[in-house]
Amino acid sequence: MKHKRSPDNIAVIILLAAACLALAVPVAVLNPICLIAPAVAVLVVAVLVFVNIRRLRRFVARNLCGRQFENSKLQYSLAELPVPVMLLDGKTIVWYNDLFREQVLSDVDAVQPAVERFLPGFDLAVCARAHGQDLTANGNRFTAYASPVRGSGGGSLVYLINDTFFKDTLDEYNASRPAYLNIVIDSYDELFTDMKDSEQARELEAINRLLEEYFAQTTGFLRRVSNNRYIAVVEERDARRMIEQRFDILDKVRALNPSGMLTISIGLGHGGKTLFECQEMARESIDIALGRGGDQAAVKTADGFEFYGGVSHGVEKRSHVRSRIIANALADQIRQSDSVIIMGHRMTDLDAVGSAIGVLRMCKMCEVPSVIAIHRDATLAGALLDVFDEAGEDHNFIEPKETLDLITPDTLLIVVDTYQKYLLESPEIYAKCKRVVVIDHHRMAVGHIDNPILLYHEPYASSASELVCELLQFMPAQGNITPLEAQALLAGIMLDTRSFALHVGVRTFEAAAWLRSRGAKTAETKLLFNVSKEEYEARAAIVESAYIYKGCAVAVSGELDPGMSVVLPMAANDLLTINGVDASFVAVAKNGGVNISARSMGALNVQVILEPLGGGGHLTMAGAQLKNCTVDQAEARIREQIDRYRAAQAASKADARV
Repeated sequence: MKHKRSPDNIAVIILLAAACLALAVPVAVLNPICLIAPAVAVLVVAVLVFVNIRRLRRFVARNLCGRQFENSKLQYSLAELPVPVMLLDGKTIVWYNDLFREQVLSDVDAVQPAVERFLPGFDLAVCARAHGQDLTANGNRFTAYASPVRGSGGGSLVYLINDTFFKDTLDEYNASRPAYLNIVIDSYDELFTDMKDSEQARELEAINRLLEEYFAQTTGFLRRVSNNRYIAVVEERDARRMIEQRFDILDKVRALNPSGMLTISIGLGHGGKTLFECQEMARESIDIALGRGGDQAAVKTADGFEFYGGVSHGVEKRSHVRSRIIANALADQIRQSDSVIIMGHRMTDLDAVGSAIGVLRMCKMCEVPSVIAIHRDATLAGALLDVFDEAGEDHNFIEPKETLDLITPDTLLIVVDTYQKYLLESPEIYAKCKRVVVIDHHRMAVGHIDNPILLYHEPYASSASELVCELLQFMPAQGNITPLEAQALLAGIMLDTRSFALHVGVRTFEAAAWLRSRGAKTAETKLLFNVSKEEYEARAAIVESAYIYKGCAVAVSGELDPGMSVVLPMAANDLLTINGVDASFVAVAKNGGVNISARSMGALNVQVILEPLGGGGHLTMAGAQLKNCTVDQAEARIREQIDRYRAAQAASKADARV
């Protein structure tokens, strides 16, 4: 059975209408009375068509698509199929069976309609594939399959499998899968130790009430398993809603205390094959959330982790118990080794080198051979290395490639001032060493070192040098540290605190006082921060070119002369001294890419801003290295991340007010 194309029919109708109009115009001019009878006839026909339009459409449709087959074997064979079937001529439906009319057209007849009118999103090429195409029509869900009809001049046969029940069942199964949450009250001991019992009860009751109300909106349950820890099991649909709302419970808990120090951390595990697997994912998530300083939610995904929150400062821990335990454990690990290699991050700074020198002293006290692996031609601590060279200590610093032949199964690698594998001074050393210890103060991020045998990670600390100072205080007092080594550690603390201006606590000053008592000279330490006239001029030029964008100072520059890498963080620090600047971002071209240095006064978390760009660091100090990127592209990406962060801040404040 052959059908004319619908566009051809429309063209004929348009031509006839135009011809009638062309004849009517001269008649109307010569003798208007002659038009009365045709006009009345047209009106009567229009009324009859309007009154009987449904009956007419049903009549035409059933003659085209019903059981009057005109000896068509194809239509006769398809009419009795127990699935909806239609024949297409291009994108026009030219025939369909009764089930198609019932399940797709809602029992309404249609005369050669466009297929997308009733099946939105229909794609014949997709339907022709082995898996078909998922479509929705008239409240039903179908899988559509198509094949060409031979001898039809481009026609296609499409049949629909109504699998609404199975798809709805699958969706319900996925939506009701269990998800596991670990919830921890951050810095519980430090916050509640000095509180009265009534104050503790009031704070805990407020947290309990908020959590109970939050999880009452789900179909799951919440249980308190210890003073500061909760677990919850919810359905996948509830977990998705929490993610969509960006875990607004974080803002509500933070708003309970005017100081903003009362916070919680959440680790979510979902999408696992079993509940136990979800529990393991939640455990990993809460570990990394706490490692990043708390006050945030971490969700493990197939690509790593996603983070929500993380806008508050960490609470300083005042107990030295963990420092003493770590110091003893580290000394035991050193004594069990035949050699020790100490390594920081790429482009080492005063904190990385200073903390490495402190760890080197611990190794010497344990009488184990040890060296510091460092690229001398790629460091920001060249002045400090020169001081040690003049003191005859240059043999303690060697190029990383020279250590590879010295590594044995009993060699211990101690990584300081970084927890990220891609930031290590020498990934080759890390890959070859089987035993690794990490000492770091930066917030944890995706790509961290896996399963170190010992981890001393405290995001509250000002610097890695501060952590090493605390460890040294629990080592034997005799021959503990030399004045030059104390000076190196003090330089590391001064660098990361910007001369004790930011991110300092009681323990920071305690460490500085202890170093001063061991012979560190503040005046000579300050000299390590001096720069050349050329570096000062380059820094001034970058600061001068900066502009303010949403409370952030942004500056960009072309590639600097070799050896001026120190200008980048210094310019970022200088920009923070401008009134109204909450954070600073300096981007400088480097070897076909862009290096970014970011600093903050604490109002913005620059680590969160730079993480989507592949960077990391700390709440007030972060950096990123973009490859195959221009300065203009880097500037646009920085501004985009600032926009997102400011929008998230505004949303958090609005939720807190609610």
